[in-house]
Amino acid sequence: MTKKEQRTAMIKRLKNQDQQRKDASDQILCHQLTQLESYQNADTIATYLALPFEFNTQLLIEQAQKDGKTLLVPKTYSEGRMIFVVYDKTDLALTKFGLLEPQSEREVPKESIDLIHVPGLIFNSEGYRIGYGAGYYDRYLSDYSGRTVSTIYACQQGAFVPSAHDISVEKVLYD
Repeated sequence: MTKKEQRTAMIKRLKNQDQQRKDASDQILCHQLTQLESYQNADTIATYLALPFEFNTQLLIEQAQKDGKTLLVPKTYSEGRMIFVVYDKTDLALTKFGLLEPQSEREVPKESIDLIHVPGLIFNSEGYRIGYGAGYYDRYLSDYSGRTVSTIYACQQGAFVPSAHDISVEKVLYD
């Protein structure tokens, strides 16, 4: 199966999840993430604004705010560039991909980010991921020296050979 076919199959599977089971898994995953030393020691955390079938990042956002963390979310550009800006729920707009993104362009320097919570659809045992295919995170992480973590459902574990440009995630948590 090609990566594109794997993506399509996984999105369909995720969209068909039992909502109660998903909600319970989201709570477990958020708890696991916030117990990590890399989370507890982080002052600045980057996450993403999830689609309804993905891990509910709103749980992480709320907890990080309670914990006094500086929270960042991505902003993407058509040429394949991505930056992180400070999260402000009043500064969000819908993109052509159907994602919420900040309108602000005030980039937080990469070296100021302690932990990046990385999205993805399928993860192998070495932490490599199949994302949505645009390569934003692989490009961004290629010279990032901080910590990385992903939260996935057990069904998102898979076997595949990563591409040469793929960047692995340091820690993958699953329910």
